[in-house]
Amino acid sequence: MLLFIGLAMTMGTALAGEHYGHQKVVYHINYDDPKHQVAALRNIQNHINAVGKENIDLKVVLHGDGLSLLIYPDSLAKLTKFKHANATDEMTARIDGLKSQGVNFQICGNTVKGRNVDLQSDLYDADPEDVVPSGVAELARLQGMGYSYIKP
Repeated sequence: MLLFIGLAMTMGTALAGEHYGHQKVVYHINYDDPKHQVAALRNIQNHINAVGKENIDLKVVLHGDGLSLLIYPDSLAKLTKFKHANATDEMTARIDGLKSQGVNFQICGNTVKGRNVDLQSDLYDADPEDVVPSGVAELARLQGMGYSYIKP
């Protein structure tokens, strides 16, 4: 029975790949409501499930209030330009799950600089190579490269 279920799941992913083809997608997050951000991450996971992780190149661009997705709750007191810090254990587990499937989170350098965010101490799992000069310019660049734009 387990062999049948595993085979059915593999065939389902293969059929999804045939139906949807390979996709390049950028998700845009610039809002700080934690429920809205959880819903966005759920949409991203559902998208991967439908297409198959091998059939998608998916990026998430965070700028402005969207950086709250990665801000540690302990950092909120010093980051006075943010209302929320949403990098809770539940949220970071979701982020880790998406990253393990190849999702790339890109961070706006303008927001980091303008809101005095310390990449190493304030943001969850953020590296200098994750930072792009401008979140909105990155969205435009990716769309010019054929990425479909989604703002959940």
